[in-house]
Amino acid sequence: MPSLAPMVKRVSPSVVNIATRGTIKEQPGHNPLLDDPFFRRFFDAPPDARPRERQFQSAGSGVIVDAKNGYIITNHHVVENASEITITLLDDRTFTAKVIGTDEGADIAVLQAKQPNLIAMPLGDSSKLEVGDYVVAIGNPFGLQHTVTAGIVSALGRSGINPEAGGYEDFIQTDASINPGNSGGALVNLRGELVGINSAILSRTGGNIGIGFAIPVNMARGVMDQLIKYGQVKRGILGVQLYSLTPDIAKEFGLTETTGALVASVAQGSAAERAGIKTGDIITSLNGAPMKNSGELRNAIGMLHIGDKVELGVLRDGKPRKVTASIAERGEIESTSAADINRGLDGAEFADAPDGGGVLVGKVQEASAAASSGLRANDVIVGVGRTPVTNMKSFREAAKGASVLLLRVRRGGDTLLIPIR
Repeated sequence: MPSLAPMVKRVSPSVVNIATRGTIKEQPGHNPLLDDPFFRRFFDAPPDARPRERQFQSAGSGVIVDAKNGYIITNHHVVENASEITITLLDDRTFTAKVIGTDEGADIAVLQAKQPNLIAMPLGDSSKLEVGDYVVAIGNPFGLQHTVTAGIVSALGRSGINPEAGGYEDFIQTDASINPGNSGGALVNLRGELVGINSAILSRTGGNIGIGFAIPVNMARGVMDQLIKYGQVKRGILGVQLYSLTPDIAKEFGLTETTGALVASVAQGSAAERAGIKTGDIITSLNGAPMKNSGELRNAIGMLHIGDKVELGVLRDGKPRKVTASIAERGEIESTSAADINRGLDGAEFADAPDGGGVLVGKVQEASAAASSGLRANDVIVGVGRTPVTNMKSFREAAKGASVLLLRVRRGGDTLLIPIR
């Protein structure tokens, strides 16, 4: 009968158990419920006091990817704050490991433990995965060593799973059972190649409900290479503020195109400015690969090395063109966010409205300062007080130094006044 057993026997020695010990600081009387943002909205935090240290122990999984050098890849959150890391192999050998580097943005960490007779798992190509492909998850859920579950790829390119983390998300979604302790374990194709690093589950109870997420191995490999080389990830930056091109926004711009990343603003002195990218451009591809939305483009740029030259496909006034940009290092450019204009605008995204018609409000995050002030997606800001606003530049100038902004906003056929504090 067909069986996954031969493949599982071959790759299981590459999956390890990771036990950590460490200390974290917390306020006396700290209620764990207050770690949940939902509860923080309804309860005040405990009074300020001298923080105390609390000992913790946790368990997770990891994958040996380089037997010669003893490199093990896992999740950042598995080893976060750990002062002692113990690795246990399938054959029950136990030894300590050190952290080579971690990257919170991609939730990847690289450990090193040079030991004899390690077995590395071959790396696959996650870009070739398709929805419906069979995959196997191997890890240590709930501390149960080497548990194997099987399923399929349920979806690709998932993002927004943990919005508060602000990370680089391009998850593989799978219905192969993933539970606490699986984090950092392997998602393997039927050829026994590593295609993902198990990272998260979507569950109200903390247990498996058939929706698990893994970091694609291509992303993990790029992060790992930088962690080994530099001890950190030196992410490149293009120097643009982006948001996804939705049908509503496309209609405002008179476009039929509904995929791509709309350039809301271009930072002064940035790689984008030097390449000739302009506010209102729609970036549709990077090095020939189509970009569906702003998140996909952000992930792709974030995985590039500083100094890399990239070819961007751009739509400007409905006409396609190609531009070449050289990826810059963070800190080399001047950038302005909504909160930089006024903290009451935090959570909103802006772009120049067509034909100098003001500033178009893009996405507004729920429960943000901008949402609480009354701004909505697709509003058009046409003035600040008595000062007309025609684009982002005039908006920044009109708002400069003001503690309170009285925005004149066009919404549909109406004009509203919205105070921003």
